[in-house]
Formats: sequence, C-alpha cells, structure tokens
Amino acid sequence: MVLARSFGSLRSLSLCAAAVGVLAACSAGSATTVPARTTIHPGSGSGSSPISHVVLIVQENRTFNNLFAQFPGATGTVVGKGRQGKGKHAKTISIPLTEVNLEDKLSLNHLYVSYLTAYDGGKMDGFNQIIFQTTGKMEKSKPYEYVNPNQIAPYWTMATTYGLANAMFQTQGSGSFTAHQDLIRGGTALDGMYGSSSSLIDDPTSSKIWGCDAAAGTATSLITLTLQDQHGTGPFPCSNDFPYGSSSYQTLRDVMDGKSPPVSWKYYVPKLVTNQPGALWNAFDVIAPVRYGPEWGTNVNWPETNIFNDISNGNLAAVSWVIPDAANSDHPGYGSDTGPSWVASVVDAIGQSSYWDSTAIIVVWDDWGGFYDPVAPPPADDQGGPGFRVPMIVISPYARETSSSQTGYVSNTVYGFGSIIAFIEETFDLGSLQTTDQRCNSMDDMFDFNQTPRGFTVIPSKYSKSYFLHQKPSGLPVDTE
Repeated sequence: MVLARSFGSLRSLSLCAAAVGVLAACSAGSATTVPARTTIHPGSGSGSSPISHVVLIVQENRTFNNLFAQFPGATGTVVGKGRQGKGKHAKTISIPLTEVNLEDKLSLNHLYVSYLTAYDGGKMDGFNQIIFQTTGKMEKSKPYEYVNPNQIAPYWTMATTYGLANAMFQTQGSGSFTAHQDLIRGGTALDGMYGSSSSLIDDPTSSKIWGCDAAAGTATSLITLTLQDQHGTGPFPCSNDFPYGSSSYQTLRDVMDGKSPPVSWKYYVPKLVTNQPGALWNAFDVIAPVRYGPEWGTNVNWPETNIFNDISNGNLAAVSWVIPDAANSDHPGYGSDTGPSWVASVVDAIGQSSYWDSTAIIVVWDDWGGFYDPVAPPPADDQGGPGFRVPMIVISPYARETSSSQTGYVSNTVYGFGSIIAFIEETFDLGSLQTTDQRCNSMDDMFDFNQTPRGFTVIPSKYSKSYFLHQKPSGLPVDTE
C-alpha cells in the first residue's frame, strides 16, 4: 500500500507546468521551450539572504523509497508493482518490498536501458524485469527493497528535524557519471554536436578513469532527439574535446570564478586512483580547465576529510561539494554501514562551528541505483530524463519549520538537480548557466529566511568524526556504473 499522502497532491510552480507538463522543464535537452525560472528571493550578492555558505553532500545510488519508504508525511510504499509476461499478455502484479540492512552486498543495474525497463511508459512496473549486467538474468525481486530505518537513523533524524524533499527527481535515468556532471552544471547537453539536443548519458567506454585522465580512445555515450543511448559514439570525456571546447560546457565553477569578486568554492573528493575502475565521482576530472589548471589539487581538494580542517580553521568556501570514500557512500555492493555517520559527522562539524548561522547543507543521492520507487517521473524528455526520485535533505537554521515537533518539513514541490544549481546561483547572484537551472523549481519552499534562525542539535551517529579522520582509504573503486 502507499503510505501517507497521495503523490497527486504534490505541487509545482506554474513555470514548470507549461503545456508539456510538470517538470518537463527539468530535462537536460533543449527541444522543449518553457518560461524562464522566477527568482523568489534575491541572492546574498544583493545582501538580502542570510546564507553565505552552501555545502552539497553527495551520497550514492538510492531511490527515495529505498531510504524513506515509511517516513511520516512522505510518499512511500512497502508493496511495489511488477510486470509479468510480455507484450499484450503482460499484466501488473504486486511485489512486497523486503526490509533490509543498509549494507547491501549487490549492486543493481541502473543504466538508461534499465531505467526504460523499470519506467515502462510511466507504469513503473518493470523493475523486476531489469537485467543483471553480470549474469544476463532478470533481477526479479531484488530491486524491491527498503532500508530498515534503524540502519539509517542519522538520515531520519535530519529529515525529522529539518526538511525532506518528497519530489526530487534525478536529471536523467542514468548512473553516477552523468549525475555528478548534473550536480555541477545542471545537465550534460553538448551544444552543436549530433544536433542541438544531444547529451552525455551512461558511462564512457573506459574500464578505468572516466574523465580527462581516461585512456586514449575512450568515448562517451550519447542520447539525442532521434538516437537513444548510443554507447561509445560521443567525444572523449574531457570538455576540451566537446564541440566548441570547454567554453560551451560551463559549470558553476565558471560563473563563480567569473564573479567580481570571485565566489570561493571547493570540491572535496577522495584522491584519484588511476589503477582502479570507475573514478567517476570527481566531476571536475571532466572539466579540462580545472583538470589542467591551478585549481586541480587546490579547489578540487583531497582527501575528502579536509573539509573538517577547513571548518575548524575558518576556511570553509562559499560553495562546497563533499564526495565520500566509496565505503562511506551508501553505494550498494560494499557491505558498509558508515554512510549515515559520515554525513552526520560533516553536518555536526558545521552545526557546531561559527558557520552554522550562515549555512545551507544539502544532502542528495546522485542516482536511483536500480531500486524500486513507486512515483513516475514527470513527462519524459528526449535526453534520458527526468530520472527517478532520489532523496534530498536540507539542514539549515533557515530550513522551514513546521508546527509539529514530531516531523520536519516535507516539501511536495517538484525538484530536479537543476533546482540545486539554481539555489546556488540565486544565493550568490551568479546569473544562470542556462541549463536545467532555468527550468526547475526554485528550492525556496524548503527555506524560510524570515524565521528566527534555528539552533543546532548534534545528530547522533554510530561512528564519530574521529573514526573518519583515522579511517584508511578503502581502495575500492568509487563506482562502476
């Protein structure tokens, strides 16, 4: 059964509900024209917002329902839909979800083809027919799981105390390579190549590093208006090799560096290890001016635990991305339960510092990871999205309060990753990258900048900050999909 309120009550701003339908505006492509985003509050560049630090903590591979199936006031289910049979003889069946521990030892297929299978034209009943990449057999009941809330208590505490987005959708129905690009620029569109609406999707062909450090001959995969998921037909995964070079593939880094004075930023990430599969979580390894410039090793900063030193020493940048070690990422397949404590440690460090009063912390999971979710994304675009629902928690003294002491604010506004990009742009008066930031709803619904700033209470967790400061790097590949 579906718990709490019906998803039909979710609201969207009219600018994202143009004739093409709700959240079609959060697509990566340029084929659909929609009104420009309306800025509800001016950014701190105009001196009107109390936020001067945004920290984006990026975890891995979970749908909303996988982590918050039974969260009070949110839309979740413990009974999913599956498909039995094929073609005109296919029928929808019910599949009970299994409650599991966070330490899942199996990584599911979550590439674009599996997204299409699960989506099934909006029926959301094909998850049981996704094919394992390793065995070629159907995954059957495996995607139908939700995590025992006791295993992820810090996440539930954050959501109960502050704010939880009930309708955050991934930009594309794909994996971590494109998702991490979306979180620094709002989409992966490549202007002027293979038509105006081509975008990167899925993985490059390299079996090792996937950015500018990839092996010669590595190619990206593309999705276009007419050609779906063309594996290995795109350019080398480095922005200098994209059509018109780096200047047409801008990120938040470009508009922050171009501001006068510049807006400071850091991207905390595990050290790039060149002999392991997948180092795709370092999104800026794709951005040639960063990879081959002075910001590599400075603004792009490793190890990821350096954020603790910067908080303690008063060096927190205006905008920070925090990318975990694989073992602390919530990524299925690593048998680790440390992810919630890792996030809590970063949140606690900020909450107990002088930065608390001026900070918005956004915790988001980069992609769906192959897990079941009952909510169909908004109408499909021609760029592989919008993808499935993923969790997003907002922690801040200005996170919108509710009258209830039992639960935090559950936002039913429809968001995409472009909403996060837009929030950063608004906060620091950066203008627009003209990607999904222009089309997705603003995150203003999750904040109340007129309320009395909230004090901070430590988030209890199983592992302490000291644990992570002394933890040896796992040496695990950050991802393989």
